[in-house]
Amino acid sequence: MNKIRNIIFDYGNVIFTIDFIRAQHSFTELGVKNIENFFSHKGHDSLFDQFEQGLISSSEFRDGIRKVTGIESLSDAEIDKAWNSLLIGVPEPNHDLLLKVKEKYRTFLLSNNNEIHYNWIMDYLQREHRLDSNAVFFEKDYYSHLMKMRKPNREIFEFVLHENNLNPKETLFIDDSPQHLKTADMLGLNTHLLTADETLESYLYSSGLLKK
Repeated sequence: MNKIRNIIFDYGNVIFTIDFIRAQHSFTELGVKNIENFFSHKGHDSLFDQFEQGLISSSEFRDGIRKVTGIESLSDAEIDKAWNSLLIGVPEPNHDLLLKVKEKYRTFLLSNNNEIHYNWIMDYLQREHRLDSNAVFFEKDYYSHLMKMRKPNREIFEFVLHENNLNPKETLFIDDSPQHLKTADMLGLNTHLLTADETLESYLYSSGLLKK
């Protein structure tokens, strides 16, 4: 890892814990059928892609959920609660780890996100960690719904690389989704798939990116 000068982090299940199974149960309870096809880690309905790209509003997303369930009486609060059940929080060491990494590398956040989750996360960071945002941990933090682009499409990677003058050969991208890493690989970035069997902490130290 001696050649690495820049690190781009994914957010969900790299820095911040999310639970797809819990969200699937919540959506099923709302009335969504065929949940594995509608929403899962490996793929999901185009409604989520549009929301993550900021192409539809929160209101339009909620209307999409009502249409899928066939239950027009579902309230905004019920839908938001089910959708936000995906979000768990930041494991104890991760914020301190990010500060240590930032001392040694140029660091960036690249997250597929959406307005409802983004607002919940910002509130969580203020409530639980007394932080206004994730900005303190990175040179710059990027969110798909604000950029109108999302992973795994190559343009979002190219945007981050070009805007920050990053050499792909000197840049590491850490994500938990193989389909996102595939695009990064094609663009010449170094990549690492963070699996459920390891933590961000264990990877950073075992790879030599950080030293104890």
